[in-house]
Amino acid sequence: MNYEQTLDYLYSRLPVFHQIGSAAYKPGLENTIRILTALHQPQNSFRSIHVAGTNGKGSVSHFLSSILQSSGYKTGLYTSPHLVDFGERIRVNGEMIDKQFVIDFVENHKKLIEEVQPSFFEITMAMAFDYFASSKVDVAVIEVGLGGRLDSTNIIQPELSVITNISFDHEEFLGHTLQEIATEKAGIIKPHTPVVIGEALPETKPVFLQKAQEMNAPIFFSENIKQIFFDRYEENRMIVKTSDEKSYAVGLTGNYQLKNIATVLTAVDQLRKANFEIPEASLQEGLEKVIEKTGLQGRWQIISASPKIIADTGHNPGGIAFVAEQLKTQHYQTLRIIFGMANDKDIDTVLSLLPKNGVYYFTQANIKRAFPSDQLLKKGQQAGLYGKSFSNIEEAIKTALADANKEDLIFIGGSNYVVGEALTFFEKHEEVT
Repeated sequence: MNYEQTLDYLYSRLPVFHQIGSAAYKPGLENTIRILTALHQPQNSFRSIHVAGTNGKGSVSHFLSSILQSSGYKTGLYTSPHLVDFGERIRVNGEMIDKQFVIDFVENHKKLIEEVQPSFFEITMAMAFDYFASSKVDVAVIEVGLGGRLDSTNIIQPELSVITNISFDHEEFLGHTLQEIATEKAGIIKPHTPVVIGEALPETKPVFLQKAQEMNAPIFFSENIKQIFFDRYEENRMIVKTSDEKSYAVGLTGNYQLKNIATVLTAVDQLRKANFEIPEASLQEGLEKVIEKTGLQGRWQIISASPKIIADTGHNPGGIAFVAEQLKTQHYQTLRIIFGMANDKDIDTVLSLLPKNGVYYFTQANIKRAFPSDQLLKKGQQAGLYGKSFSNIEEAIKTALADANKEDLIFIGGSNYVVGEALTFFEKHEEVT
């Protein structure tokens, strides 16, 4: 098989969450233990950092990877989902996994795959660990897939655990209250292993404190340790200041990153205590060059300046609330919003948070879980949002571009898959931007 055939095999042979949703979710570590035992426990050959949370865990993971790379560590990074290319999920020093490794891994372990019948996430995570081990990384930043306690990534014994925040998402798996969701996320807290909490709520803080006490794990609440303030924008960078008068240029813009930056700085303090050599200059470089060093996309990503086109992967009430606040800071003649969602999200709540002054282009990604655009239009109208529906992303983008003038703002979001298809469109039509 070639690379594309190998990916087709994985997508067609294994349950894939973005295609079929809950049927692909396999809680527990049984499959993971079987696979990693067959692979001779590759996850034990490198140090690791484990990152969970409802929102922000992707940004925090990429920041930490960038900082460690800047500090001279050969760094693995495992995240999900990918936006454009499968290789985004598995990186070493920012470079996507070698395609031949993907081919060989599947070919060499096809019998194991067909015996265990893992989910797509389980086998790609095992592939990542095997790749990191064969690449002899010093450390890997591992982003939780879903939840924490029963997530297949919870097999690792990290140097540090990080939980960014708790909001409502995937309630069918994680629980219907913030306390229940926090309990699942707190499952990554390990015995005697420091844990950093990015944002704690009255409902979630006691859960984290209790779990940390049970595990005898030192716990650090970043919002009580690091205060980060927005200063200004410079080109595509955000300048922030800390309460102790330090200043950082940050490569991810969007005011919602302030809490993520506080989380990252608190995590860096703990990594230094764990004998990671992270000079201040490397910390600054890692924050500023996070996109260049890790290839991160889809976080308040400015695609074009005229008209201004911004994409963001926020897709649950917590993420969309941040996006809506950020849109209030923008200047434009007309706000045009290309928006689509997955059918298992809290659609009514998300729509209620969106700006009422936008012109909407309701659409849907090319996945089975996409909420139909015509139904999204109807729900949008009930929430006071008006526009038209489009059966695919390309049609929505082309129409918005045709309608827009240079002073308008086009925002694209609502789903990782909407943003991923949009980025693919703009890559193919570079003349547009």
